[in-house]
Amino acid sequence: MAIQLLVTNDALAVQGDPLTGWTSLDAVKKFNEPGAGSVTLPAYPEVMNQLVPGNRIVVIRDGSIWMAGPMEIPTDYSWTADGGDRDPGEVTVNFSDDLATIAGYITWPEPSLTWADQHGNTYRTFVGINSETMIRTLINENCGPGAITARRIPNLVLDTAAGVGGVGAAKTRFEPLLDICRRLTVWGNIGFRTRQDGNQIKFGCYAPADKSATARFSVGLGNLRSIQYKASAPSVTHALVAGNETEGSTVRTFVEVANTAAAAEWWRVEKYIDGGADNDTNGELTAAGNTDLADGSAPVELATVTVDTEDLQAGRDYDLGDRVAIALPHGLQVTDVVRSIHLQATPDAGETVSSVVGSPDATTDPQMVRLIRTLSRKLGRLETR
Repeated sequence: MAIQLLVTNDALAVQGDPLTGWTSLDAVKKFNEPGAGSVTLPAYPEVMNQLVPGNRIVVIRDGSIWMAGPMEIPTDYSWTADGGDRDPGEVTVNFSDDLATIAGYITWPEPSLTWADQHGNTYRTFVGINSETMIRTLINENCGPGAITARRIPNLVLDTAAGVGGVGAAKTRFEPLLDICRRLTVWGNIGFRTRQDGNQIKFGCYAPADKSATARFSVGLGNLRSIQYKASAPSVTHALVAGNETEGSTVRTFVEVANTAAAAEWWRVEKYIDGGADNDTNGELTAAGNTDLADGSAPVELATVTVDTEDLQAGRDYDLGDRVAIALPHGLQVTDVVRSIHLQATPDAGETVSSVVGSPDATTDPQMVRLIRTLSRKLGRLETR
């Protein structure tokens, strides 16, 4: 295990010597959403001087950056008399990756104007545009180098275009920026992420790969420590999407989007969805239906604890969004998407890498957290109308 921890400021300049003496490290990378981490270490003055608001943690694993981003809680400090007179106590730092900074922004209908100059009933609209281009444009004009000066995230630039995604349409205003980016991934197999490269934070898209033929986990291969597997009925197989109502009009657009395979395997489950658009001319209602189907009609939830081997390592042989294969002890093999990769390490015990694989609901988050996220998305859809 070779892990190094650095602290930088928001300009990505290293602030001091690498952090040493840490007793535990926990860092989770997530697919298309901010990661999170924590590290506990002795609270020596030279350490505490680096742990200030605005600074970032950089986790380097085997020479490559595993995660880098702002400190959300720079100093969670504790001390007890049991530690002795010379014991400085310990401090726990909670941090995220750089997607968390982007997550603090909303979409402005007219991003080239100041907030005071925004106009009522205006939307940022895309029609017949590639989904990667839409995502990159929204990032650029709301918090990237193309944003007004006050909204630019320091050192954030767009990475090289990956040429992924499909043609679609979108309309947004006052919506959490990463929410609309995730919604646009229904127009193609797209992942997005940030990465630190020198003195820049690069935001880019990529195409997750099907690694199920080469990235395989099983007891026999020695790279699987535990499995939690659950197959349940879908919460929706037929998304019944309604367009916006127009005052004084009796005409309203309705679109049905179905997962017929899930309905045939289980049974039909209908769900009413407010599509947030007037019609489906540009496919916006269909996209809203597909989003809910993706959330509710993939009933397999799979969480695994894996261990790196020389032949298969997270970040090298598979990554977030990739499709991998898990061989269950009773003979069934399941293939699905890597939703998160979790690094846990201590100096004594070494490191453990676990992955969560499966549907969007295959997560270590509590059920209440998932419920709140779903509710927030629905409220956001209504708010942007």
